Amino acid sequence: MSELSSLDYIIEYEEERELLVVVPEGYDPFRVEELRFLKGKNVRLKVVSSEEYAKLIQEKLSLESVQVEEEETKEESEDILFQRDDSPAVRLVNTVLIKASSVSASDIHFEPYEDETIVRIRMDGVLHDYTKIPNSLYHEVVSRIKVMAKLNVAEKRVPQDGKIRVRIGSKDYDIRVSTVPTLHGERVVLRLLEKTGSLLTLNELGLSKEDVEKVKRLAQRPYGIVLVTGPTGAGKSTTLYAMLLHVKNPKKNIITIEDPVEYQVKGISQIQVNPKVGLTFAAGLRSILRQDPDIIMVGEIRDPETAEVAVQAALTGHLVLSTLHTNDAPSAITRLKDMGIEPFLIASSLEGVIAQRLVRKVCEHCKEPYEPTKEELRELGLPESERFVFYRGKGCEHCLGTGYRGRTGIFEVLELDEELKKLINQTQDANEIRKLARKKGFRTMLEDGIDKILKGITTSSEVLSVIK
Repeated sequence: MSELSSLDYIIEYEEERELLVVVPEGYDPFRVEELRFLKGKNVRLKVVSSEEYAKLIQEKLSLESVQVEEEETKEESEDILFQRDDSPAVRLVNTVLIKASSVSASDIHFEPYEDETIVRIRMDGVLHDYTKIPNSLYHEVVSRIKVMAKLNVAEKRVPQDGKIRVRIGSKDYDIRVSTVPTLHGERVVLRLLEKTGSLLTLNELGLSKEDVEKVKRLAQRPYGIVLVTGPTGAGKSTTLYAMLLHVKNPKKNIITIEDPVEYQVKGISQIQVNPKVGLTFAAGLRSILRQDPDIIMVGEIRDPETAEVAVQAALTGHLVLSTLHTNDAPSAITRLKDMGIEPFLIASSLEGVIAQRLVRKVCEHCKEPYEPTKEELRELGLPESERFVFYRGKGCEHCLGTGYRGRTGIFEVLELDEELKKLINQTQDANEIRKLARKKGFRTMLEDGIDKILKGITTSSEVLSVIK
């Protein structure tokens, strides 16, 4: 039997993976998108004339009123999927939040210009235009966001920061709100942080089988330093947490110091850096050493003082996990030397370096094979005489027409043995270290990226854009 959905369209029948929904001519695609996300199923549409649709709605009105009354008695109706406010600003904000949640976006930008406001969504690290708002409506949209974030609606001359807690379907979000005044109105950015999101394990990061085994060995070292390197936004913290999850057990005392604390994990003591009161990475690390830790995670080694304390911690029997900003794994040794750490201390304390980048994955819904050009093969260093099959996405509704959906990592894992440590004592030149490591089977990020291109996980343009 057909029923009236909570989004004002009629569900004719519902199966395990699909809905058949009756909609009128000129239907609102945003409402269909909401329904698809709410139910978590594919939606097939049956379009009928406005007259026929009006009759069907009339027949179901009594049923709808019962459902609404039931909904309103529940305290959980804070879920924005069920909010029934007809205000255009409320509808628009809810629609944008629902869309951002459905494509796993990290940020939403509201950018006012002279004639209109552009809404952009950051998906898989890249901003995409989503919709445009007439400026006549935009000030109401800003007011709505400010009310949700408990900000001063009347104050439009100074930047403001706030937080919204919202539920979208089965997901709970903490949304950080930032407003700044611009020439044509207040610019608003929302950062979406999913509280219900689960941490990734080592097997889910995108590491090859050999690299997973290497990283597991590094995480299980009794002492020493293990570094994860890469630029901002390369997923370094996610890798560190995957390592902590692998070794976490009640017999180990694990303490982290971070800026900010990105994931909250039960069974791990986490400290937030606060330079205003003197709680820096170096000061916090010194305090942690008096807490009898087995494993210490330092959010970032960003100055010589922190590097020095981390090395001393490693030499006194602690496993220290941290991050560093370098281009590849061998360069981490050069960077530590530049921070004033003596070569023999680097050789004694450093156990391994993981370098990584994030690349977008080809959308599984619109993936298609193609034969690469000679230029593509040349840039990747592949033989032009051989025949290869690459993959790309055509662009569809699941990936906002980009051809990409989701991200994965490309990695290089440098595990230091006695021979490499002897070389570090003699020279800290990254090229020399790389040469010896290559003889021992070390794979570069480019090689890992090529492997993922040939498996159809990502594209050549993605790999080349993050590595070259």
